[in-house]
Amino acid sequence: MKSFVRIVEVGPRDGLQNEKTQIATADKIALIDRLSATGLRSIEATSFVSPKWVPQLADAAEVFAGIARQPEVRYPVLVPNEQGYERARAVGVEEIAVFTAASEAFNQKNINASIDESLQRFAPVMQRASADGVAVRGYVSTVLGCPYQGDVPLTDVVRVARALHEMGCYEISLGDTIGVGTPAKARAMLLAVAQEVPISALAVHFHDTYGQALANILACLEEGVAVVDSAVSGTGGCPYAKGASGNVASEDVVYMLHGLGIETGIDLPKLAETGRWLAGLLGRETGSKVGKALAAS
Repeated sequence: MKSFVRIVEVGPRDGLQNEKTQIATADKIALIDRLSATGLRSIEATSFVSPKWVPQLADAAEVFAGIARQPEVRYPVLVPNEQGYERARAVGVEEIAVFTAASEAFNQKNINASIDESLQRFAPVMQRASADGVAVRGYVSTVLGCPYQGDVPLTDVVRVARALHEMGCYEISLGDTIGVGTPAKARAMLLAVAQEVPISALAVHFHDTYGQALANILACLEEGVAVVDSAVSGTGGCPYAKGASGNVASEDVVYMLHGLGIETGIDLPKLAETGRWLAGLLGRETGSKVGKALAAS
């Protein structure tokens, strides 16, 4: 296992976009600024998608313009197309993420396009990003299962990850969108992709629907993964997965990593405090077991 793991905090985007409680723009800005003060080095700030599709993130431009960006922190944003790219660049975005699925059925239901068509849509965005010196991260969702087609062939996961890497994504995040994976399957999926994409360019993104996220992360850490996506307070969930309890909580991941002797650069008490603050805005308890335990200690 690596001695240092970079956490990509996805709460402000992947977490909030699936929360029913509307969060004020000022509170989103405060959330990102709080996260910036914890030692995190990558914070996914928002998404420049159509407000019609994701009303929670309709204020993407205002949020990004309002945060106190720290020089040592990266603030990627999700962009679905050239229009989103232009909106993001207009407010100074320097890193973007693009998103597709390894499941044909999921892509058709989610964006009304095949896998190949979704990749073709990214091509002009990738070209512009390359010309502008903008870093691009790639997401592959449904790598361990799909709510519509069930099992997803590993060959499809590998093909999509390889295509994104070849298009210029510096890092590919492999996402178990509905949280159905278990450690052996997670390890096998990672190793299959690693035959085509260097493991140094791979990240893992596990939802905790069945309580398997930490175990899955550990299995991938043992194979050399050094980047993990997570969301403070365990926010999110997947609107396509019934009962999905959300992303794995950043606090829980950091606690496990520190317990393994792996450095993250993150102040865990400060992160847990931020998670509880966010949970208060959402009107519930924190979704992090570590956050609850530290509050009670």
